Amino acid sequence: MVAGMDTGIDIKEIVLSNSTFGPQEIRRISAAIGEDFSKHATLRESVAELQSRGEQTPASAVRLGVCLYLLGRFREAIRTLAQADGGAVARFYQGRAYFEVSEYANAVACYDAAKTAGYDPDLCALATAEALRYDRKYEQAMSVLDQLFGPIEQTAEYLYQRGATVAAIGGHPQEVVRLYERAVATDGRHPGALFGLALENDRRGNDHLALDLYKRAASCFPTHIGALVNLGVLFEDMLQYERAQACYQRVLDCFPGHDRARLYVKDATASCDMFYDEEARKRNDRLTQLLNIPVTDFELSVRSRNCLQKMGVRTLGDLTRTSEADLLASKNFGETSLVEIRDMLASKGLELGQFASERPESPPSLDVSHLTPDEQAQVNRPISDLNLSVRARKCMVRLGLTTIGELIRKTGDDLLECKNFGVTSLNEVRDKLTQMGLKLRGD
Repeated sequence: MVAGMDTGIDIKEIVLSNSTFGPQEIRRISAAIGEDFSKHATLRESVAELQSRGEQTPASAVRLGVCLYLLGRFREAIRTLAQADGGAVARFYQGRAYFEVSEYANAVACYDAAKTAGYDPDLCALATAEALRYDRKYEQAMSVLDQLFGPIEQTAEYLYQRGATVAAIGGHPQEVVRLYERAVATDGRHPGALFGLALENDRRGNDHLALDLYKRAASCFPTHIGALVNLGVLFEDMLQYERAQACYQRVLDCFPGHDRARLYVKDATASCDMFYDEEARKRNDRLTQLLNIPVTDFELSVRSRNCLQKMGVRTLGDLTRTSEADLLASKNFGETSLVEIRDMLASKGLELGQFASERPESPPSLDVSHLTPDEQAQVNRPISDLNLSVRARKCMVRLGLTTIGELIRKTGDDLLECKNFGVTSLNEVRDKLTQMGLKLRGD
């Protein structure tokens, strides 16, 4: 709960009354829904009742337009606020609505008008910096932030916007994390800072911390789509498909036209319906753990140990994928060593060559002769340069892919075999590669 914010409010009274309606009332509505999402339905019903009253006065148009913005009905909000009183609140939230539909120049113009009409100039500047950043005008965004001084520099919104801008420019990741951490310390319910910090931890494999931060960001209102989608992906990784469904469904409750959430909720629903053999999973987990035991854990002769090292045999699993003929073909490896290896495996209930048919094939060589020099340079870049979504990025990790060159050796079917990787993620990967003039193998 926001400190000092009363969430036990009557949303319907605020929306439908003729009382004062400004930033404080808007914050109270947002805090109440963030605390109890069931109140989102109350806001929706109140807006429907207000619309049913017919033509709006300039004052009631402000109230209606802002509430439409909170409901994610951004185009309606823009039209309604254009008919409002032209005051500071109307112009600022018209700018917010323009920002959400990616009309950044119009958003900046509205923020300028809001400042002229008396809206907090520092908040207008921060909103302007955000719009410029999304418009990829990174230096201009940073210039706006650099011109802000005084108490505003200690607020969560300023620290978040600065961190996000440093990240967009390609600044030092540690500086980005520090700024996000300071923002969260200042306001533990700032959705942008929580999401940004969660994303940084997610990228570094700190899943438990990322999960907690995504949860906190997802509980805020207005709804943070990125936090809910990424939280859903993490729940899927944990096989908690019903919780993943709930995340995607909340996105759809607020933004019914969100295509990715619609596809993700279908995937999660399908996973819930799949038969899941818990005992089989436990058996597979035990076998995997056994196969990962290093051969160095066993007392082998120097000759056997040296031969296995030269052959690149590191684990019991490697031995189960190696035939007797392969071992005997190795220099200095004889029958005595073979018996020793057999006995070692038998002590664990395994056999030499037991899984020889599952030996991984060597990856196909990458023919770069048809690529331009620039394209050839790109194949050595890390996959992180593609800026993939969390779901797609986790698939790259599971497949052990670290460079773009390794990725384009894969076919679309190879990627689709990865857990939680669907057609939406495949199209995302293809789009990113197309922007670089590259394709997956077989495309």
